[in-house]
Amino acid sequence: MNYALVGAFVLLLGAALIAVALWLAAGGAFRQDYDLYLAVEDESVAGLNINAPVKYNGVDVGKVQEIRLDRDNPQRVNLIFAIERGTPIKEDCVAVLKTQGLTGIAYVELSGGARDAAPLAAKHGEPLPEIRTKPSLSARLENILTSVLAKLDNTSSNLNAFLSAENRDAFTATLRNLAAIVQTVAEHQDRLSAGMVDGAHTLANTARASDAMPALVARVGRGADAIERMGTAVAATSASAGVTVAAVGADVARFSNETLPALQALLSELAVLTSSLQRVSAQIERDPRGMLFGRPPVADGPGEARGVQ
Repeated sequence: MNYALVGAFVLLLGAALIAVALWLAAGGAFRQDYDLYLAVEDESVAGLNINAPVKYNGVDVGKVQEIRLDRDNPQRVNLIFAIERGTPIKEDCVAVLKTQGLTGIAYVELSGGARDAAPLAAKHGEPLPEIRTKPSLSARLENILTSVLAKLDNTSSNLNAFLSAENRDAFTATLRNLAAIVQTVAEHQDRLSAGMVDGAHTLANTARASDAMPALVARVGRGADAIERMGTAVAATSASAGVTVAAVGADVARFSNETLPALQALLSELAVLTSSLQRVSAQIERDPRGMLFGRPPVADGPGEARGVQ
């Protein structure tokens, strides 16, 4: 038997088995292609490890390939995801850190991806497409608890300020004053009861007056109607008087324009006639014969002869 051949065969078979094992470990015939995506977290990623699963609506679609701090801003953590090629990562996709069960093993959950959203692509000048992130449940709870604790601290400070010695003294004085007021009211309870009865009577009288108010308003309305009718009559009388005054004015104007000039002319003629009558009367008084025999001739002057010119 050739032991050398047997040894060579065993070595070749072992090498072949090792090669197949390495090939299968690397993926072999089932090798899956992945696309790389970037996600930036503004919170602690404690519990998240490399090769942690990346799930899309609960389905494993990849793994966390790299975790590193942002060199420009150490408050941020850059995560690189290796996601199976063909997974519909859209522009509205969001990554959130979550923990699985009670073990606290962290993983990344993707959500979003509307049907009409565009596929996520790298921005100009960026090597990888960036998936948006939002705070995890623990981060949101921490923020809420921080806010609540801050408000409780503020409320405690305000309560301590409110319960200062001065405010306690003032509150005690207020209670004493209230006690004195209550005692005074109890001592004058009879008067208060009588006042309440008087108030009830006053309200009753007011109610009766309110009941009588419609009749009074009706009477006032009738009086207003009568005054309105009187005003209408006065307005009509005034209109008639205006017409009468207008007619009298027209007659006066006609008298002034037509009759008055003729009357003035007649008076002038009567004055001339009266003056003539006065001259005739004066002449008769001086020479009554002149009415019968006429005026005597005037005697010739010296050197004059009748009929000689």
